[in-house]
Amino acid sequence: MNAQQPSTPQAKAQPAKARAATEPGGGGDVERGRYLVEGVAMCWRCHSPDGDMGHVDRAHWLLGAPIRSPEPDWAIYAPRLAGRPPGTDDQFITLLTTGISRTGKPPRLPMPRFRMSRQDADAILGYLKSLTR
Repeated sequence: MNAQQPSTPQAKAQPAKARAATEPGGGGDVERGRYLVEGVAMCWRCHSPDGDMGHVDRAHWLLGAPIRSPEPDWAIYAPRLAGRPPGTDDQFITLLTTGISRTGKPPRLPMPRFRMSRQDADAILGYLKSLTR
């Protein structure tokens, strides 16, 4: 959900945009990462379980979930993204920028084969790492 707020007086005095760029994570702009995850890539659709009445379960936001109605060759479970995405930071960035997973192959469907910019991939990683639980 929300990135943790800085607790030091110096950090609180920084403008929100400056704080976002220095939040925990891969060094990306956390707010841009939130926008990309929630509104563009829509990662929550697979990586968060369904809650009551078909709404996403925000209490388990991006903590992984079974894939709904998988096709025969699809993955059966979407991994956790919040806090610590799968693999190393470099492997995750490679996945988002080249469409190649840490296995050296494209990810299993339904995961899209993204070709993001490095800046967008860093922002996503920063946002996901800010979601500590």
